[in-house]
Amino acid sequence: MEKESRLQSFLSNPSKALWTMALPIIAGMMVQTLFNVVDIMFIGWLGAEEVTAVAFVSPLFFIIIGLTVGLGAGVTASIAQFIGQKDKKNADNCAEHTILLGLIITLILSFLGIVFGEELLVLLGASGNILDISYTYLKVLLYGIGLAVFSLFFRAILAGEGETKIPMFIGLIGTLLNLILDPIFIFVLEYGVKGAALATVISQAVMVISYLFVIFVRKSTYITFNISDFKYSPSIINTIFKIGIPSSISMLIISFGQVVMNRILINYSVEAVAAYQIVSRIDMLLFMPILGIAISLTTIVGMFFGAKEYEKLVSIVKYGISRAVYITIISVAILFILADRILPLFSDDPEVLNIGITYLRVIILAYPAVGLSVICSRICQALGEGMPLLVTTITRVLIITAPLSYYFYITAKPIEWVWYAQVFAILIAATISFGFLRYYFKKFAIV
Repeated sequence: MEKESRLQSFLSNPSKALWTMALPIIAGMMVQTLFNVVDIMFIGWLGAEEVTAVAFVSPLFFIIIGLTVGLGAGVTASIAQFIGQKDKKNADNCAEHTILLGLIITLILSFLGIVFGEELLVLLGASGNILDISYTYLKVLLYGIGLAVFSLFFRAILAGEGETKIPMFIGLIGTLLNLILDPIFIFVLEYGVKGAALATVISQAVMVISYLFVIFVRKSTYITFNISDFKYSPSIINTIFKIGIPSSISMLIISFGQVVMNRILINYSVEAVAAYQIVSRIDMLLFMPILGIAISLTTIVGMFFGAKEYEKLVSIVKYGISRAVYITIISVAILFILADRILPLFSDDPEVLNIGITYLRVIILAYPAVGLSVICSRICQALGEGMPLLVTTITRVLIITAPLSYYFYITAKPIEWVWYAQVFAILIAATISFGFLRYYFKKFAIV
């Protein structure tokens, strides 16, 4: 028997629907972030050079993740709107178009990585022993490009129908496997950073197999796949791209921003790059509730917009933003107080600790504004508009953070000024995002 959509249950209790979706998302991302934190901790035990080497690979892999997550946002919003319109045929067809996109992206990115991988690392600033370590790490990760792409696309498809528990459990399986394999490959088998990459690829393979089993064998989802019924639709691709391409470009710009930061910080010291990478993993913990609420709102707002339930749409938006800000303020207070106890878990280098503790305490103060910015941009995506995210990202990274940080470096300012530039950029981006949200609410006569 065909599964019913979640539209009516979401309409009957929007706030409950938000947490029903958000809690599994938050739990899944926390588990994934725990892996990232532990992964960098294991690599940190190898030495500062290994952490720095991984830092040069991160922007390249972030490009892959960014492209997939960006288009995935378009998939989630499109499927949610079709479900809100009670158009299951197009919701299914949208999911099938996603598989086609996944195959194309995998082929292109695999080719580019194999042919130009080492040259890209050199372009990013890696050299000498760090280049050798970075390329060793990258070569293994290239085998898992397709696995990463399809894992993220399957998660986006299920998010579009409001299903978040299945991705949470599959993510938990992959993360636990990764945590088991990491120390074995890195230390027991003495593969070093290559071992960390191997553990990641194997875990991603298990996750994709799990998604295939749940969707195609158990048929546990509302969205169904029937390739024989697939009909190419330019309008579906255009809708996905209208939302997804600006999001993907935004992720690429963020990746470019990481490259710029690495190149600026490496001039201060190797320890500065290591501290930046460690704190970047830790502060992701603050993003978990924000992203969980934001992703949930993408689905719920998309469904309500498709169903033209504007009063409930406005109500759940206000509720989601307020709860994200409250949670973030509490998290900021905790991390600010415990910063000097958390950082020593990842490094015993005094210089790394000194830089990292200061950076963490500065950057987290702007995170309530991050919550507002991320959620407003996601809501705009749910309405079918991807440009607000791109505009705010360009402003934050290219117009403010990168130029200011470089200016502070060439004028011999202390490294703390680089952190202040990031805070200022975040505050401006939040203001712009909120302005876009108000504009589209008026444009679509939501309020």
